[in-house]
Amino acid sequence: MGWFTKSKQDKRVIKDEIWTRCESCKAHIFKEDWTNNLSVCPRCNFHGRITAYERIGQILDSGSFKEINQSITPSDPLEFSDAKGSYAEKVKASRKKAGLNESVITGTGQIKEIPVVVAVMDFRFLGGSLGSGTGEKILRAANTAYSQRLPYIVFSASGGARMHEGVLSLMQMAKTCAGIARLDKRGLPYFSVLTHPTTGGVSASYAMVGDINISEPGALIGFAGRRVIEQTIKQKLPENFQTAEYLVEKGFIDCIVQRKDMKNTLAALLAYYQSKR
Repeated sequence: MGWFTKSKQDKRVIKDEIWTRCESCKAHIFKEDWTNNLSVCPRCNFHGRITAYERIGQILDSGSFKEINQSITPSDPLEFSDAKGSYAEKVKASRKKAGLNESVITGTGQIKEIPVVVAVMDFRFLGGSLGSGTGEKILRAANTAYSQRLPYIVFSASGGARMHEGVLSLMQMAKTCAGIARLDKRGLPYFSVLTHPTTGGVSASYAMVGDINISEPGALIGFAGRRVIEQTIKQKLPENFQTAEYLVEKGFIDCIVQRKDMKNTLAALLAYYQSKR
């Protein structure tokens, strides 16, 4: 009967390897189709999460990316611990899971041969949370853009500020915005691309202060959660509240761009800004 047991195990493995499930419409999609479509659901157009390096590969010209400040890691000034374990242990687990030192990757590269500085957040690392290491990397990347007179693009994907670090995490909101504000003094453009999800302290700081704020379709964008807001104001919120489409309608972001069109859109914007300098 051994071959019956083996057959059941093989079926489970094959199912895991072949299919992926859309987070939005719950449809089962062939993994190959999902990957070929840039992790966008071919049925409902839900733009799934991708890793920082996957996004860099999609946006920047092949071979042009050079990572900077890779060695910066989270700090644990409070030696924080809760019922689920210590902050240090969570960081260690995230570093192993994501293969990253922090929740953002920064570096220089080119988009259609136009030099840029980029910062790309990765939700796999502690929910893309904003810690002191994250803020430091985003600030240093802004400083690189400033010193080299290059455009700066940040791709956000975050659950908000990393409260394990207390007020040091909240300080990153002001620090990153200050570094980005300097770019305007040299006429350098800053583009913010908001992906699913962009919430909390990230949405309340550098994610929403772009010269142009762009979002992927259907992205969750907001500060506090829907339930918290409804309980506070004692009102029912619209069904599409805190979606990219709702924010475009209300003027909080400038445009929604499909993932497949993102590189061309950014290249066109960069070319426009270059022509005005």
